[in-house]
Amino acid sequence: MKTQLTYTALMEMEQRKRAHLINSVGGFKSVCLIGTIDNAGQTNLAIFSSIVHIGANPPLISFIMRPDSVERHTLSNILESGCYTINHINENIYKQAHQTSARYPKNSSEFDATGLTCEYLNGFKAPFVQQSNIQLAIEFRERINLTINNTMMVIGEIRYIHFPTDCLQEDGYLDIEKAGTVSCTGLDSYHTTSRLQRLAYAKP
Repeated sequence: MKTQLTYTALMEMEQRKRAHLINSVGGFKSVCLIGTIDNAGQTNLAIFSSIVHIGANPPLISFIMRPDSVERHTLSNILESGCYTINHINENIYKQAHQTSARYPKNSSEFDATGLTCEYLNGFKAPFVQQSNIQLAIEFRERINLTINNTMMVIGEIRYIHFPTDCLQEDGYLDIEKAGTVSCTGLDSYHTTSRLQRLAYAKP
């Protein structure tokens, strides 16, 4: 037996309940921590589950920022500094990562609040999460305002990647499961993964 929910039924649902449903119905998602810093040296760390690959030449990656009806420290820091980091979440830090979704004041760093360790690599200005096994250094490239719901797509270019050496395969595939990366569904459900199989390139 299946249940059907129409558009009208969805829009009549309590707001938080509808948010949980729509966030889960899209399936498993990547979930990462974005590290930023402002020009005064104040760090910020926030969890995002809207990371999307844009292209490989040049290497572009994006995420969706919710409407700026309240202070968005991640966005303001990115626009101010021009850079940020994307850090994969693993089983050892997912609870701390989730806690970064709380609304801390601008002068309070989520690194300190959650016990995650801030580190700087290769002279890159934005902070990385030391406990993350896969870390990306990103330079801001473009912001696209989505008028349909006042969200923003933030696009960045990957400048370099840190990852466990034994996770990179000969064909360039990065085995993020071997690195312990977790995924998520909805707003608060975290999952480990189990690969079924890698398939050959599909041809007619």
